[in-house]
Amino acid sequence: MPDPVGSDLHGKTYWLVGASEGFGQAIAEALRAEGARLVLSARSGDKLRKMAAELGQSRALPVDVTDMESVRAAVAEAGDVDGIIWCVGYYDPMTAQDWDADAAVKMVDTNLSGAMRLFGMTVPAMARRGAGHVVIIGSVAGYRGLPGAIGYAAAKGALQHLAEDMYIDLKGTGVCVQLANPGFIRTRLSGKNDFNMPQLMEPEDAAGHVVKLMKSGRFRRDFPHPFAWVFSLGRFLPMRWFARLMGA
Repeated sequence: MPDPVGSDLHGKTYWLVGASEGFGQAIAEALRAEGARLVLSARSGDKLRKMAAELGQSRALPVDVTDMESVRAAVAEAGDVDGIIWCVGYYDPMTAQDWDADAAVKMVDTNLSGAMRLFGMTVPAMARRGAGHVVIIGSVAGYRGLPGAIGYAAAKGALQHLAEDMYIDLKGTGVCVQLANPGFIRTRLSGKNDFNMPQLMEPEDAAGHVVKLMKSGRFRRDFPHPFAWVFSLGRFLPMRWFARLMGA
């Protein structure tokens, strides 16, 4: 089990990357309700500064996670923090038949490579200090292949793998690594979908699951149930059965 560094969030400083709207904003509000201090990052500086002023005990730190120098400058400005929450999400529905190479690469670069840039510049320092808390927001979409998810689901699946790699490497170092895998959340991104989204969550409800995970000693939390079980347990089905379950 990970070191329970997040059991008391009061007074701790968390760097929330992907904070400017929707799910990220709801996580920011939930963490402030727990008494955490925040560093808020996304590309939109104006939104972040307004959020920071409204939340209190928060500061805005704009960053473009697809740009190495932007990430490097943000890491230097953020300084030492107690934890980092990766909540970056970029999504466009896409099938293999309508593959847009530029858009697919942008999804992978934003959702996955951005995390590689940020954690590569922060996690080693946490390990040297012997303290830190990393929370990665993945998705149940990362468990198996899905229709219309070229780029996005592949990146989320790789994020799950990254979280597991980090957990194994960092166990016993004082750095806690956790993974949250939500289902559908009512946001601007899910509004792009033209299909039924079972157990669609409000951002505030999803943020509550993240806070519960952070305050626990668990590595992973998939939600909401029972919808999340379709994906977490669906890993063990033959691919042709799972594809049929997904309507393919």
